[in-house]
Amino acid sequence: MANLNLKAKEANTYDAIVVGSGISGGWAAKELCEKGLKVLMLERGRQLEHIKDYTNAVKAPWEVPHRGRLTTAQKGSHPYLIRERVYSEFNESYWMKDEESPYTEKKRFDWTRPDIVGGRSIMWGRGSLRLSEMDFEANAKEGIGIDWPIRYRDIAPWYDYVEAFAGIAGTAEGLPHLPDGIFQPAMEMNCFEKEVKGRIEGKFPGRKMTMYRTANLTQPIGERGTCQYRDRCARGCPFGAYFSTQSSTLPAAVKTGNLTLRPDSIVNSIIYDEAAGKATGVKVIDKHTKEVIEYHARIIFLNASTLGSTFIMLNSTSNRFPKGLGNDSEVLGKYLMDHHFHAGASGISEEFQDKYYYGGRPAGFYIPRFRNIGEDKQKYLRGFGYSGYSNRTGWARGIAELGIGEAYKDYLTEPGPWQMGLMGFGECLPYEENQVYLDHGRQDAWGQPVLEFNCEFKENEILMRRDMDQDAAAMLEAAGLKNVTPFNRDSYPGGAIHEMGTARMGCDPKDSILNEWNQVHSVKNVFVTDGACMTSSACQNPSLTYMALTARAADHAVSELKKMNL
Repeated sequence: MANLNLKAKEANTYDAIVVGSGISGGWAAKELCEKGLKVLMLERGRQLEHIKDYTNAVKAPWEVPHRGRLTTAQKGSHPYLIRERVYSEFNESYWMKDEESPYTEKKRFDWTRPDIVGGRSIMWGRGSLRLSEMDFEANAKEGIGIDWPIRYRDIAPWYDYVEAFAGIAGTAEGLPHLPDGIFQPAMEMNCFEKEVKGRIEGKFPGRKMTMYRTANLTQPIGERGTCQYRDRCARGCPFGAYFSTQSSTLPAAVKTGNLTLRPDSIVNSIIYDEAAGKATGVKVIDKHTKEVIEYHARIIFLNASTLGSTFIMLNSTSNRFPKGLGNDSEVLGKYLMDHHFHAGASGISEEFQDKYYYGGRPAGFYIPRFRNIGEDKQKYLRGFGYSGYSNRTGWARGIAELGIGEAYKDYLTEPGPWQMGLMGFGECLPYEENQVYLDHGRQDAWGQPVLEFNCEFKENEILMRRDMDQDAAAMLEAAGLKNVTPFNRDSYPGGAIHEMGTARMGCDPKDSILNEWNQVHSVKNVFVTDGACMTSSACQNPSLTYMALTARAADHAVSELKKMNL
């Protein structure tokens, strides 16, 4: 008879396991802990303690060796990450080294992967917009993909719930396609933006220009202070002034005494008990020792990010699920989506030369979607919104000038003209052939297969992008800006850092992975509430939706546990 170490298994058993500590993982841990469950949170990244470990948060450029710029060695260790602006000398230590955990691109995919507790909640852009009834209905009305199993009314109370806790600064606009929420006072537009707002709204009826709804506090919540307008958010905020796992959900979970956090823990797969028809735990690889450890729980929340969760499910094979956990429909890894961007316009203005602005406001303004709404019909489906910024140009404008002497120095010490830019974020339709799968011919530093991407933007997105830059230029010109220049640069999936889909929600187990409660159809004690669950992408920033879906699913999970249904 085998000598089983039952005490060791008991010591590694919890009520719930949460995989991932980012935006949705933090919410899962908070909600489950506050409802009385003993929770193990597993994070592949290293520990990052709030305030103490934000080592570059208050440093000026001249206080770091390379003024914030990346060295050749730093670029070499992150050959994928350098494609995007989120990676700098100030937060270089927050990111996973691509050379340790590579991926394969059949078609280009820009995947940004943090390597810290808190995940991308430390570096995210903080845009916090609700999806609308129009977004939840679109697939069914247009015959695209599959229908969502929920509607706006199902998630609206949970939007209220997470907004009140996270703290969202914004303005109610009364737009049905961009529902209002529980807002703190919005950050203020500068004088130039206020003037442009009036001109755009006056010349384009039905369009709105509002401050971006952002998870930056303008009023304190508990021990979290208000935004200091430093615009250094991607380094970590020692004031707790924006929503992150470290500042918000993790302290709430720790306060209950029910949380165990284990960083440096790479979840390899989910353990499935075929006799019981349930998941019983997870296999973990210790990042440093490479020891394989098993942890057990009654319920499992997958919040490892869209692609992290999909990897774990694809890698969780058994006699019952030879193509990945819960993959009876064979759609796991398919219908990968991301927003497309890098299309818009910019211009300058000589107005308000005697005016300036305060600090480094960490949020811009927003022009919500106006295409394919009401009577507006385009050659493409769905639509886009614009994120915008404005400032006065500084001394760098003189780099291209030929100057010398006192007059030239005086010129450089005065602020230059106002400039403004609009950049669209457009919806990507769900396509079956846009997918990610395992590449067993290549391994990461821990002997695991890597992900391979085969994903691209298609005709609908290309048509939309032609509209995005022309509409932006038209609005800026109508607002009186000069030297208006449209731009339409390359945009690849992954670049907007809003990857979604691959384990979509649906009504029918034959064409989806998750039900209306984010449960795996065929493994009811596994929940997926990060971006993998999305059935369509809309054009709004998706993180607020992940928060709401996670809080809703956690409430359902605990209710089902009490009924002995899981």
